[in-house]
Amino acid sequence: MYKEGENETKISSGCAIAGVFSEVGEMISGGIITEAMRTMRERSNGLGGGFAGYGIYPQYKDYYAFHVFYSDKESKKACEDYLDEKFEIINLSKIPVRKNPHVTDEPLIWRYFVMPDHNLLRDSQLDEREYVARCVIKINNEIKGAYVFSSGKNMGCFKGVGYPEDIGDYFKLEEYSGYGWTAHGRYPTNTPGWWGGAHPFSLLDLSVVHNGEISSYDANRRFIEMFGYKCTLLTDTEVITYALDFLVRKKGLTMSEAAAVIAAPFWTTIENMSDERRDVCNYLRKEFPSLLMTGPFSILVGWNGGMMALNDRLKLRSMVTARNGSRAYFASEECAIRKMDENSVDFFAPRGGEPIIVTLKGEKSNPPITNLNCFAEGDI
Repeated sequence: MYKEGENETKISSGCAIAGVFSEVGEMISGGIITEAMRTMRERSNGLGGGFAGYGIYPQYKDYYAFHVFYSDKESKKACEDYLDEKFEIINLSKIPVRKNPHVTDEPLIWRYFVMPDHNLLRDSQLDEREYVARCVIKINNEIKGAYVFSSGKNMGCFKGVGYPEDIGDYFKLEEYSGYGWTAHGRYPTNTPGWWGGAHPFSLLDLSVVHNGEISSYDANRRFIEMFGYKCTLLTDTEVITYALDFLVRKKGLTMSEAAAVIAAPFWTTIENMSDERRDVCNYLRKEFPSLLMTGPFSILVGWNGGMMALNDRLKLRSMVTARNGSRAYFASEECAIRKMDENSVDFFAPRGGEPIIVTLKGEKSNPPITNLNCFAEGDI
């Protein structure tokens, strides 16, 4: 067990992720996921921690919740002028925080509940989600000192520089309840420490926490930037988020199919599949070769109505899952799951490239497609 003052060395290879999801929509306190991360403190280095919660804004569930970091009042004014031009702002306020001696140099942190301006949306000839995504990307790339780090409906990301349990305490996560939570400790690889660069990375309701490093980052980045995305943070987790948004929202793939792109099975594995699965996996590998992600990784992906755990195809990073009734648990280590629920059972370590997907009962949002699972016959 960690004690204050011990193990303060900032080890760049440490990383921790955790998640919990209720398939029946039961509200779970954010305090649970904060405590789970406390058990894996030795995997963190104090340079970044963060969380994503789903179902946390039921009173504003039909509006986009923008969480924004500002470096100063000038950037805040510029961003608010842009938001006022492009959106109807239903509510705005500072995000409530609790001062923590281990969380310092915090930016200005504001929250806005918005909807696209009806006339501008109509004139743009874009669907609503594409309109919002383009506005978020424009703010993050063109308004100096402003960074929208969360932009989905009925969900929100909370992140910053510090150990994850200190970030959870800082944002008062125990006062929020949601049906799904993900968490991350440490900091994105190859990126200097700053608040916007901590995990999760998010666009609309999609969020990603990531343990590992994508060695194919540059090839993945060059491909995804051909479709309007801007990878300005120089971190592999950002490109994972944009790749999944592109595959699922823009190309209409399910999460299972998207997993078979970024953690694609080997050609020798595909050769041993049934005809249907072989045809699908062949198509995905040939259609999106530049989005195959190599290198060690384990990720948790959240979206409205679902959550997915996925390892790289060689399983070079740890990932454990478990259940208790309608709740599913995910973590880098078993101890974090047992901290969330000492009665959890059915512990399981997914194989490389094997997506574990849970959804709200009755939801049609990217359920697992077992007949398209890209593993050899008899593996499932």
